[in-house]
Amino acid sequence: MHEKLSSIYDNVLRRNPGETEFHQAVREVLESIGPVLGKHPEYAESKIIERICEPERQIIFRVPWTDDRGEVQINRGFRVEFNSALGPYKGGLRFHPSVYLGIVKFLGFEQIFKNGLTGLPIGGGKGGSDFDPKGRSDREVMRFCQSFMTELYRHIGEYTDVPAGDIGVGGREIGYLFGQYKRITNRYESGVITGKGLAYGGAQVRTEATGYGCAFFVDEMLKARGTSFDGRRVAVSGSGNVAVYTIEKIEQLGGRVVACSDSSGYVLDEKGIDLDLLKQIKQVERGRLDVYAERRGDNATFVAGRSVWEVPCEVAMPSATQNEITGRDAAVMVGNGCIAVGEGANMPTTPEGIKVFLEAGVAFGPGKAANAGGVATSALEMQQNASRDSWTFEFSEHRLEEIMRDIHDRCLQTADEYGMPGDYVAGANIDGFRRVADAMLALGLI
Repeated sequence: MHEKLSSIYDNVLRRNPGETEFHQAVREVLESIGPVLGKHPEYAESKIIERICEPERQIIFRVPWTDDRGEVQINRGFRVEFNSALGPYKGGLRFHPSVYLGIVKFLGFEQIFKNGLTGLPIGGGKGGSDFDPKGRSDREVMRFCQSFMTELYRHIGEYTDVPAGDIGVGGREIGYLFGQYKRITNRYESGVITGKGLAYGGAQVRTEATGYGCAFFVDEMLKARGTSFDGRRVAVSGSGNVAVYTIEKIEQLGGRVVACSDSSGYVLDEKGIDLDLLKQIKQVERGRLDVYAERRGDNATFVAGRSVWEVPCEVAMPSATQNEITGRDAAVMVGNGCIAVGEGANMPTTPEGIKVFLEAGVAFGPGKAANAGGVATSALEMQQNASRDSWTFEFSEHRLEEIMRDIHDRCLQTADEYGMPGDYVAGANIDGFRRVADAMLALGLI
């Protein structure tokens, strides 16, 4: 790491003790942008980097609610409004027991550069709670969401901060959150939250966007190497929204997804994942993957408590959670013939894993570039809400595809410009950083 950046990183560690995921996210960016300081000393002189590493605002609040037994439960809510140089804060809400300030800050920091890469006028932010919606009734989820929004509403707005969904926050949760916002404010401000249902201001393709966008990005990486998804054997981690629509688009592009996972293990289906069955079990019944294997019969095998990355694949699409691919996993994957990785989740590969992939010449699409389709389509939803308009599925998907292919090309071009050909990690970090830094310079000392 550049000497100047090393001292900045040491200061981040000192000021943010115990937030290991945030430290990891900051380090990855700082390790990439050293060459930028040589061409642009004004970034160092104005302390742009130090300012970017410090959130503009961090909000932590209590979320009391009553479960179906009548017992009072107390969770903790978060919203980190990290950087608004490019536009209103934009980023999802995550409801999961692992959520704490360090997780939210890592996600918000990543969001700054991801949103910059889209070329759309959105800043970076993230939020969530340590509430776990799994096993909770719809009434319990509604009561929690209403309590959460009763505090959050005062901090958000279509020109201020626009939340969306993330892990544990799907269409059901977004509906409850928006309903409470409308109830409290007495305003139908549809642009205040994205990921809404089509019946009340949502956008076509928003549900599919992160998965579709990641597949489009990896398709471009493969094309840049003279190949494609056609006939490729693919493994996808996760079986939530991102994973499901990653599988769907890869199948449309000619790939064959043979494995996916959830927290209980993974399922191997050599004939290719039956998408209709997967959607029924995960999205309708909210069941586990062992049920998929039971219903699929002899075609599928469920492996409990093991990593999906032990399944040989040519293309890997980590779409579950952070740090799921270790250095050891990456070495196994390379040995099994993996040629491309597209991160559908946020920071799913450890630094050791990334190093293994890059040294082996694997085409590696980092999350801030490869999974930017979700937030890009959220911005398109905001655009439609602002103009009281509604686009067709075909037009919206075409816009998403254009954005993802543009992000791919700019990452590749930026990596070439700084003498790191084919390094999408460096290209994404540098291009996203420059866009945010230039805006901050133009706006004065903010």
